[in-house]
Amino acid sequence: MALFRLATTRVAGTHLSPVTAVFVRNLSEVTDLRDVLTKKVPQEQEKVKNFRKQYGNTKVGEVTVDMMYGGMRGIKGLVTETSVLDPDEGIRFRGYSIPECQKLLPKAAGGNEPLPEGLFWLLVTGDVPSDNQVKALSKDWANRADLPSHVVTMLNNFPTNLHPMSQFSAAVTALNSESKYAKAYADGVHKAKYWEYIYEDSMDLIAKLPVVAATIYRNMFRDGKGVGAIDTNKDWSHNFSTMLGYDNPDFIELMRLYLTIHSDHEGGNVSAHTVHLVGSALSDPYLSFAAGLNGLAGPLHGLANQEVRFYSRLGAVPTQSPKHT
Repeated sequence: MALFRLATTRVAGTHLSPVTAVFVRNLSEVTDLRDVLTKKVPQEQEKVKNFRKQYGNTKVGEVTVDMMYGGMRGIKGLVTETSVLDPDEGIRFRGYSIPECQKLLPKAAGGNEPLPEGLFWLLVTGDVPSDNQVKALSKDWANRADLPSHVVTMLNNFPTNLHPMSQFSAAVTALNSESKYAKAYADGVHKAKYWEYIYEDSMDLIAKLPVVAATIYRNMFRDGKGVGAIDTNKDWSHNFSTMLGYDNPDFIELMRLYLTIHSDHEGGNVSAHTVHLVGSALSDPYLSFAAGLNGLAGPLHGLANQEVRFYSRLGAVPTQSPKHT
């Protein structure tokens, strides 16, 4: 599916150059991301309201029968502001290329690669964060990382022949028991406050994902022992690497880079679109994200990575989807 790419630059004004962005990030040392968003959300809502008022009747394309039968391919039907994927140039996060993000985003002490926490801050706010803002985010996620006992029990009782993605999806769905948004909605919270509870659920979920993933990895590919305690002095990627059982500094740096550049992928691919679609029904972030994981598990999406690894071990590269001609 094609995207109606409405970049922040087109709504909020001219995109800042990397040099200017470094200057701007140092103007604010508010380290609580929720406090930052409390100020930004109403401003962005007003900008979108004005944009729609001005351009609401503007046509952005035509639809053909082939597009409809082709899975909406080429139809401009979504808005995404966090990233744009160009087939030639590659991906840009809030207008910044991967090399620019590597240069601008904060790094761990002694490290050379950006921290995923920094990219998350950039994606959510549009601002390049300071070192202190990223450190506060790392600590916040570490403090939210504990899994409820029923999810731990569930993970430890899965059969070893159940695919890791199936385990991942099921565990995330089970985390729905912790949803602050679902509880607030049931209590009749005003829709203007929805974002606050969705934010809390999203932060909790992001914090818990490495623990879930590491537990699955340990159970299937290592000794099955527990992942150990979260260290609040380590960043998100460092804790994840440790839980997996790896303490090599180069591996940890690689994990930081890998998680950073895979943090966002526009909004029109199967998994991202699924999360948006399920979320539009006011399903909480746990249910929405689990739905996206099920899309990601398909052989024409994330599972393709696994199949490429299989064929690479055989010394051959498939020219089409395996088992499908």
